[in-house]
Amino acid sequence: MAEPVDTRLHFHAELGRLEEQTLGALDMVGVTLNRVMEALHHQDIELAGLVILDDDRIDGRYLEVQQGILSLLARQAPVATDLRLVAGLLHVIRHAERMGDQCVNVAKLLPITGNQPPVQQELLDRVEEMGRYAVSQVAQSKRAFELRDVELAEDLVRQDVRLNQLNRECFQLAVDLGTEADVREWTLTMMLVARALERIGDNAVDIGEQVAFVVTGLFREFSDASHR
Repeated sequence: MAEPVDTRLHFHAELGRLEEQTLGALDMVGVTLNRVMEALHHQDIELAGLVILDDDRIDGRYLEVQQGILSLLARQAPVATDLRLVAGLLHVIRHAERMGDQCVNVAKLLPITGNQPPVQQELLDRVEEMGRYAVSQVAQSKRAFELRDVELAEDLVRQDVRLNQLNRECFQLAVDLGTEADVREWTLTMMLVARALERIGDNAVDIGEQVAFVVTGLFREFSDASHR
């Protein structure tokens, strides 16, 4: 027996609303990431504190979307493309929440270095470049999902390769520059920042993989972490 037309229309309207909320979470991550990179650039401890406090918004959006999807599944039985989209949204909102957590990790590291840390400009420049790549990847992952653009999703790997390269360069610079105790403490802190930014890029690529899954119905990793 076919479902009433009104029921299906309501289902798709609610699914569309949940997708809008999910992609909105990626916008929130982009704003938060820009803010924490600004805090890093200016050694603004107060701004870093605001980033930590603001994470409740991303966590709240995660819970809202998750509960909305579970409620939708309880009332409907999506199939085919709709079911893939539901599954994809659950993954995307989880990755958004994780990226928000990484921004908080960076914000929590800044007070460790103090208001006037022994900044090594070459290393800071690399970390800030990583931040720009991470911001770009978050925005591109959202756009790829919104447009169901598999080619754009796969292009995230290109940026991620550069992000990973910068992470390795940061590590080498930290080893070379960290000769004095206070400098060593700062460079090690920057290594943790770089690692958090690298993880944000990884999550963006994971969202790209969900784009391919929603479109094709097949899950595949864009890059094999065991064969770099």
